[in-house]
Amino acid sequence: MRDLDLKTLRLFVAVCDHQNMARAAEHEHIEPSAVSKRISQLEADLGTPLLMRGRRGVQPTAAGVTLLEHARNVLFTMERIATDVAAFGSGVKGHVRLVASASAIAESLLDDIAVFMREPANRNIKVDIEERLSRDLVRLVREGSASVGVCWDSVDLDGLQHRPYRTDRLALAVHPDHPLAQRKSLRFEQTLDYEYVGLPPSTAVHTMLQRAAARADRTVSYRVVVSNFDAAFRGVAANLGVSVVPVEVGGPFAALLGLHVIPLTDSWAQRQFAVCFQNLDGLQPAVRRMVDHLVERAAHSASGA
Repeated sequence: MRDLDLKTLRLFVAVCDHQNMARAAEHEHIEPSAVSKRISQLEADLGTPLLMRGRRGVQPTAAGVTLLEHARNVLFTMERIATDVAAFGSGVKGHVRLVASASAIAESLLDDIAVFMREPANRNIKVDIEERLSRDLVRLVREGSASVGVCWDSVDLDGLQHRPYRTDRLALAVHPDHPLAQRKSLRFEQTLDYEYVGLPPSTAVHTMLQRAAARADRTVSYRVVVSNFDAAFRGVAANLGVSVVPVEVGGPFAALLGLHVIPLTDSWAQRQFAVCFQNLDGLQPAVRRMVDHLVERAAHSASGA
């Protein structure tokens, strides 16, 4: 098979997006016959039809859908390569790719990074931030796809170096009409008689709650499962159930939606986050500066400075 060229992949994506050869050709400033010829050659090289052609346009076949997904990823990567290299010509001297858990992003991480980027010494450093599940972000840091990860330190950090970051405390978000609404604090076990608005099984919070319930010989009863804390708070506001959330995130939502946020007294409800990376001595200067900044910010916060 011949090597796939980027121009043909770009044309294939354009045809799928427009669902029409002529419109794709117009958008890409090329003759429709040239587009058709390139895609026919691509089908011949791959040995399978990629498009279903009809009077109303074209649609990707099953093989075409697979190629489309890969083509988008390849084109995105190539654009990032070009952007990253060109950035050095415009004065950007460092690039930090940071992955973080939803809890870290929802709490203090973005504020800490904003302080970092406002410092004059860091004006030539570019920062990319991506939200990932803890187990996935650790894998990305191990593989070198990300420079730094920020997540709960209970995940498997084997093979990575790490430093302590900030802490938070988990609490129970409840509707003001809920039977638990007037409590000042709670043990997790006391909440298990009630239905929950939960996060997906892939999240660290879900795993932690399942383990805590199992230690009490109980189970968590989920009435609804949502994708993030925002949706969890809205589920609680609709009185669909209670939800375990970080106190640091719960305050603004409580004020906005009229909810009660009741601290959990269990020892595991106090969480420690970590900044993880492959090797401190091997980090690029911009990445090392970011790691030092996050650790320092967390230390100052813990000391009350």
